[in-house]
Amino acid sequence: MRRRILLSMIAMVMGIGFLLGLPLMFTAWWWVDDLAHQDLDQRLKRVSGELIDQESDGGPNAVALDTAPFRLLLPAGGRLELEYPAAPGESDRTAIGDTLDGATVSESVSLGDAGAITMEIPLSQVRGNQWTAVGVVALVLTASVAAGTVVAAVTAKRLADPLEELAERASSMAQGDFHSAWKSHGIVELDRVSSALEVANREIALRLEREGEIVGEVSHQLRSRLTAIQLRLDELSLHPDPDVVDEAEAAHEQVERLNRELDELIAVSRDSAVLPTGPIDVHGTVDPLVRDFTESFHQAGRELEVTYSGESTAWATPSRLREAVSVLIDNSLRHGGGVCRVEVAELVGAGMLRVAVGDEGSGVPDDRVQLIFRRGYSAAGSSGVGLSLARALVEADGGRLELTTRRPATFSIVVPTGEGGPLTGPRDRVAVAVREPR
Repeated sequence: MRRRILLSMIAMVMGIGFLLGLPLMFTAWWWVDDLAHQDLDQRLKRVSGELIDQESDGGPNAVALDTAPFRLLLPAGGRLELEYPAAPGESDRTAIGDTLDGATVSESVSLGDAGAITMEIPLSQVRGNQWTAVGVVALVLTASVAAGTVVAAVTAKRLADPLEELAERASSMAQGDFHSAWKSHGIVELDRVSSALEVANREIALRLEREGEIVGEVSHQLRSRLTAIQLRLDELSLHPDPDVVDEAEAAHEQVERLNRELDELIAVSRDSAVLPTGPIDVHGTVDPLVRDFTESFHQAGRELEVTYSGESTAWATPSRLREAVSVLIDNSLRHGGGVCRVEVAELVGAGMLRVAVGDEGSGVPDDRVQLIFRRGYSAAGSSGVGLSLARALVEADGGRLELTTRRPATFSIVVPTGEGGPLTGPRDRVAVAVREPR
């Protein structure tokens, strides 16, 4: 930002200097030349006056002509030539000063019957004065550009620093820092933006606090119900029928797993800005989900398949990834058709792992492609939070969830692998790993 502002202002100053400098240099060059001619003309007028005075005293001639006054009127390095009548029908010439070699600048005055006078100076002398004038203009122009550069640097700093501070504060807010103060910079427009973000910061902090209270209350209620279910299952495990005991133990295992996942989700909700600390085995995360949904698919007359290709480790939070894949499989069960296929494949060279969930159903209509991830939107009577929640969970781990094929529908989760590590900056690798839906 600062560099762009600085370069823009310097370019403007140099452009103005160029537009004004060239005409000023030309004007200075012409002005010095004009001054030289005016000086010669003034000197010639005084010489002609002196010559007329000497003529009135008896007429100038080669003997009686007094050249001393003319030498006083001669410029440094100049030459004066006098032409005056000496006898009827004749004229004499007298030269005062050194002989000049090369080009000269001259002025002449005709005195009629009294003769004519010519004064000249070396052209090099005038050119030297002209280049001096151009140099002065160039020096002033350079000083102006330097002063403009200093002003541009100060202005760029005054504008860029507040913008950078505001961007850093907004970035901190995006990462969950809602307690730092918002500064006032003395720039009306920036202060208005800062004030608006501060209001949004307070509102988000208040809502997060309320959501935390709700999560705590919900977790308390769920734990109470799960504890009651566990007690009932403990009683069923004492039943004399072995099949009942087996089912009770299986249900007990599911309740314990639900307790663990509840603990993970609560921990994540309280510190959602923390990225995964290490790679996980996606195979061990996806397989239990497939087993859980297999019976439901069989009851619906459908099949659920899972395939693995390459490495199956990724930087992700197990509960987040499990919930996101669960949403996709459940959506396929509710709204899809045919065989539901879960494909876990490593994207070689991209440092990414893709978990794709697709089926053989009618897919997603074109007019709903841009709406299906919108929170609260549902075209089939559901709550409309499943896909938006799944996307939020995946993006919290630095990944992406996209619809990669419209008909039949295929959703792809792309997360960093153990080799690539978690993504905390721009997600270029993720962007190239997903495609526009076809």
